[in-house]
Amino acid sequence: MKINNYKSLLQKVEKVAQQKELDLSSGEDLSIGIMNLISIEEHLFFTSQKTKNKKYLELLNEVRKMRTELLKEIIKDYEGEVWCISKHLLAASMRVMEVGTKELKKGNKQKAWNLFEKSYQLYSLFWGLNLGVVETSGLKNAKMSKNVEMINDQNEKTASASVFAKIGSLMQKAIDCCKE
Repeated sequence: MKINNYKSLLQKVEKVAQQKELDLSSGEDLSIGIMNLISIEEHLFFTSQKTKNKKYLELLNEVRKMRTELLKEIIKDYEGEVWCISKHLLAASMRVMEVGTKELKKGNKQKAWNLFEKSYQLYSLFWGLNLGVVETSGLKNAKMSKNVEMINDQNEKTASASVFAKIGSLMQKAIDCCKE
């Protein structure tokens, strides 16, 4: 594979994003907001159980409605359980990131780095699923979509890398939160 195939792949992702009327930089911001809404739902649940106060469940339901509405802004088309998988990928990414942050605070930089990498892999898989870069059939053995060339920027590590690494590399190029 050559660099021009890589550029072609990026163009395909950008085309998918345009077809789905998704601004990737805004989508990235929105996805982080959705992660936090999922986290708020979790905290409201635990608070309701710890305090035995049902008012927290009412708040949880309102936050859930908002999260569902906002998730529809990103996830335009889905089949089977892709909606639910997407929600859980965001939730897992957020939680793993938070654990990484705690490890960083403890001074465990390598452990934190490994957790951050996993968090980013989960986050990238979320985008890979919702931009059609990952085949949804046989998710157990997720692979790059047949209509998308494998990413290889003339680096042997990329050619043999996991689907997470390939999607992460693609998302790093395609999603630029600094674009205005």
